[in-house]
Amino acid sequence: MSAHRVVSHDKWLEARRKFLELEKTFTRERDALSRKRRELPWEKVEKEYVFDGPKGRETLADLFAGKSQLIVYHFMFGADWPEGCPACSFWADNFNGIIAHLTQRDTTMVAISRAALPKLEAFKKRMGWSFKWVSSGQSDFNYDYQASFTPQEVESGAAFFNYSKSDVGVTDREGVSVFYKDEGGAVFHTYSSYARGIDILNTAYHYLDLVPKGRDEDALEFTQSWVRFHDRYEL
Repeated sequence: MSAHRVVSHDKWLEARRKFLELEKTFTRERDALSRKRRELPWEKVEKEYVFDGPKGRETLADLFAGKSQLIVYHFMFGADWPEGCPACSFWADNFNGIIAHLTQRDTTMVAISRAALPKLEAFKKRMGWSFKWVSSGQSDFNYDYQASFTPQEVESGAAFFNYSKSDVGVTDREGVSVFYKDEGGAVFHTYSSYARGIDILNTAYHYLDLVPKGRDEDALEFTQSWVRFHDRYEL
């Protein structure tokens, strides 16, 4: 039997109502934070980025696909890697099915990695995903948006990632960037987030946060060491 505190139904309701007030406060604070995020200044994208996609070469402006807002998931898949990152694959499993809904709110979402397009396409087919995935291997896009680093930067232990210099460990890291295109076709960078900042995009984690054991990662060698590609779990 669990050693957790067990109470009567009335006591359970009392405790739950008290906690509900904390949840409501958190919801209001989260709404306020989201408003402040939307109020952040923008920077104009001056460089011409070109990507390899399923239909050929595409610019950053092309990726909007008729919408004014674009979300880019920086998927960890280096040019010389045999397959994509398991953790990023965990995130992709979470966003793959929602893109049809995002398009109804004037928003397009794509994944971008440095690996060559044939590698991306093969891995995407294996994982059963449908989202658009393009290669930035021939451009500076990943480097300019703090998602990739030169071998020298990695070796230095002081690459610029998540808005400070840190030991990134590998040449490619996870993140999300948001862009806006105005009626004249100008593109603006509005937001980027990395590391724990992208937790909010992982709905599986939010479900695990509801259960008694939570994410249950404290005793692991490192966070997400339990994560596998979804076709490699033993069920």
